[in-house]
Amino acid sequence: MPKPIARSKTRKAVAKRFKITATGKVLRQQASRRHLLSSKSAKRKRQMAKAQVVDKTDVARIKANLPFA
Repeated sequence: MPKPIARSKTRKAVAKRFKITATGKVLRQQASRRHLLSSKSAKRKRQMAKAQVVDKTDVARIKANLPFA
């Protein structure tokens, strides 16, 4: 019996941080929303709650770590 070809596993750390949309875009959460929130304006905190599209230079590396997404 020939050996089966090794499949690449999903990097769970990447899967927890990024989401791939139906059109193939990669989404991420905005940083700086964990602590020191009293000094930030309500508008700034509200904008940071929204998901951001990942820069195109990082998309290939992220998708390589999410083979089944």
